[in-house]
Amino acid sequence: MKITPVAPNKEIAFAEACEVSGFTRLLFVSGQVPADADQVVPPDYPSQYRVAWANVERQLRAAGMTFDNLIKATIFLSDRALIAQSAGLRASILGERTPAITIILAGIYDEAWLLEIEAVAAAYAAGALAPQGRGA
Repeated sequence: MKITPVAPNKEIAFAEACEVSGFTRLLFVSGQVPADADQVVPPDYPSQYRVAWANVERQLRAAGMTFDNLIKATIFLSDRALIAQSAGLRASILGERTPAITIILAGIYDEAWLLEIEAVAAAYAAGALAPQGRGA
């Protein structure tokens, strides 16, 4: 499988578009909230951000995938003021990976949650030979 940013822009930390080829499985991850396994929600945005991404990662791993398979994420934020913190936090979690990202300002279901993240990932079927590269 190959995930290729289309017309990459080095000024931003995400892909404006991604072309995905050679995959045999798609994973659609429902909105992951900033609550841990014990349903504890941290009080601050950076901690909530990390917990929500950890929950996305948990769903990816359950499907035999990693962040390398991530092609799209939609991040719902409760407040416009949180946008400035998001890029640096995202880079600390995703590293050099640049999936397509959309940020939407929304009234989140639980007022304690400052964000929610849904995602799409792609991979080869188990046992299929994968070429070298991201998402292989």
